[in-house]
Amino acid sequence: MSNKTRILCITLAAIFILSLPFYLSSGALLDDERNRLLDEMPGEGADLMDLLVSSAKAEAADPAPAPLPMDFSPGLKPNPAAFSESGYQDASIALTLETQSQEGVVWRIAYVTISDPSQLRTATAGKPGSTRVALISSMAEKFNAVVAINANYMANDPEKTSFEYRMGEKVRARYNKVKDLLITDENGDFHIFVQSGKEEVQGFLNAGHTIINAFTFGPALIKDSVLLDLDPNYSYNPHGREPRMAIGQLDKLSYVIVLAEGRTQASQGVTHIELADFMYALGCRQAFNFDGGNSATFIFNGGYYQDKSLSNERAQSDMLYFATLVAPEGW
Repeated sequence: MSNKTRILCITLAAIFILSLPFYLSSGALLDDERNRLLDEMPGEGADLMDLLVSSAKAEAADPAPAPLPMDFSPGLKPNPAAFSESGYQDASIALTLETQSQEGVVWRIAYVTISDPSQLRTATAGKPGSTRVALISSMAEKFNAVVAINANYMANDPEKTSFEYRMGEKVRARYNKVKDLLITDENGDFHIFVQSGKEEVQGFLNAGHTIINAFTFGPALIKDSVLLDLDPNYSYNPHGREPRMAIGQLDKLSYVIVLAEGRTQASQGVTHIELADFMYALGCRQAFNFDGGNSATFIFNGGYYQDKSLSNERAQSDMLYFATLVAPEGW
């Protein structure tokens, strides 16, 4: 029986019961029989009309959107009408944009909450592990990103001494004793491993977790809500004021993207410590530094959410993005 047929039957039955007093003599429907019928209805003291309305709502409710496959297929096309100057909103994702200017630094921020871990995705310019590169803006369009950022440019490591997974596929698994590691799991949770932590990663796997994405870059900024002591000799000019890109987890399926602009008249960039302090102030439970400098790229609604021109965008091997679960027929 279809949902519409079931709702119609329930409604007709209710109309029949309520109309009985008008068609029967006053003694035909005895009070005790009426009370017995009411007592047999589900829910203590439930009102018949309330039951009918709630039942109809339950039958008519749309099913939850299906998760995306955990592979390199693109996300669903976002609804153009769901974009605004301040973000994007539909039944599966909420994105809020914010710009802050503090002490000579322009901060670009995106708060993202999703309904399913599959909406946190990565993409590569070519086959994972290849040296092929593409513009983040082009990849974002190709993969239907609501918002996209550069990741760690994994093809730019000539020694390839890094631990890299993308969408559950192992690219390489070489532990780097100098650089930090960020892993995302099957629940969309972030896990930080300082200096790659081989034993810690093995413990993570032994606990039954699955590696969906893994990025060797860093430094790790925050681990388990604790602001980390940063290595003063870490790579990527730790004490210089540079454009920086970071991502953090705030809560379950809740994240924040942060770009500190640099090398412009309006913004001088930040050090690793300044970036870590900023992420900590936002309330991150975990936070990790991605590739910065000219690699730092923040794409929203087909354009840059930063002071950047197309001629100045660097082609890279990989990106991280968020996708919607709402298909065009649900717009």
